[in-house]
Amino acid sequence: MKPSPIRRSTDPSPRTGRRRPGVDVYLFPAVVGGGLGDIEEVLAAGRELARAGFRPLLFRLPGRALPRSVDGPWDWPPVERRDRLVPLAPAALTVSPAWGISAAPSRPEPFGRGGPWELEARAVEEAYGPASTLHVSLEEFARTLPSAEENRERLREGGVLRRALPARLARSQRAGEVDQFRTAFRTHRAFDRANVLHLFATFRADRQFAREYPAAVQTGPLWPRYRRSDARRAAKTAREWVWYASPPSAEAIAPGVVAGLSEARPRVRLYVRTGREWATTFPSDRVIVAVGPLSPRAWRRRFARAELRIVTGSRTLLEAMEHGGPFLYFNGVFGYGARRRRHRPEKLRAWLDVARAAGAAPGLRRDIADFSRGRRIRTVVRNAASGRGGWADFPRHLGPFGFSPPYDDAGHLIVAVARALAADPTAAPTIVASVRSGATAL
Repeated sequence: MKPSPIRRSTDPSPRTGRRRPGVDVYLFPAVVGGGLGDIEEVLAAGRELARAGFRPLLFRLPGRALPRSVDGPWDWPPVERRDRLVPLAPAALTVSPAWGISAAPSRPEPFGRGGPWELEARAVEEAYGPASTLHVSLEEFARTLPSAEENRERLREGGVLRRALPARLARSQRAGEVDQFRTAFRTHRAFDRANVLHLFATFRADRQFAREYPAAVQTGPLWPRYRRSDARRAAKTAREWVWYASPPSAEAIAPGVVAGLSEARPRVRLYVRTGREWATTFPSDRVIVAVGPLSPRAWRRRFARAELRIVTGSRTLLEAMEHGGPFLYFNGVFGYGARRRRHRPEKLRAWLDVARAAGAAPGLRRDIADFSRGRRIRTVVRNAASGRGGWADFPRHLGPFGFSPPYDDAGHLIVAVARALAADPTAAPTIVASVRSGATAL
């Protein structure tokens, strides 16, 4: 396992003295929604800022272990780890997943407990001052649902059958649950904080969501922006698919995937990366199941040279889109029979919406949607492996639409915000208000 390039807190502290111009950047990675993509997204923002000349820091108070999964084999930007604050610049920018959950202060109310970075975020703000501290909050990708639609999705994923949804939604509306959700969402996302910039990355902005939550800033994706050199150097003598199989239900559809690939000629080998042991066994010459951590470089090389990628969540989806090759998407399913339902399908729905607008073949879109539901697995895999049903014309260069620069790219927007703060170190609330208004000149 390759160690993370983090300078430890036992290293010599930076020299104190007069502050230098610029912005000190603090990364607060954590798992919020259950997937490890929350961590990778913060690190992607750190890499973007490092490329722009900013110096990311990982500040953790003494005696406090890092949040779970953070000290793992990640593709860290150049980052210095500290256990005490030594401000070197007049302003600070923090990056965290869902700041209102991971870094906001505790509140004396139900569900008001602070997150894993609460103490560090408070220390940074006290050291620099609220007007000189700007918190970038990376919200869940493509989760830009208006409250009524969010309520419907909550009930659907909770197991309410489609035929029962209208009556259940009517009861929910009468009980005031939509209003309760709207209020709770605003509160727990900390939309009232003037120096917190909430970025909701997606492929196309939702106008109703924007009207309902004017503090939420919708942007294009925060791309991984990995180099493609590994893909160019890869040998083309063997066919291989890679699968980031993190959902527990991935093992249930694996036999269908292997069966579909068994019909491919030339033969396709399947490489599965998973965080848990599988009880199902497959021929070792056709399927490799890799359990546990994998070095970022080894995974990137394998991912880059794959003929097709089976992805989940948002980070591997965006990485697959960057590479431009065909992919399948499976984010997990719950239940059986009529109660089978997908977990968090809005990311794929957003991509399918973009693909439809770009003219992608209906058969291809149906295959991808059905695979995400755990349906027609063998047939879909066979089609993808043989290039049938629209797979030969997979849309390779899709991206967001409807955004003006720099809002079309979350990474570019974060860098623009950091530069604006460096230029005016006491204007964090003003910059946040400007970005919320849609101003393009920062």
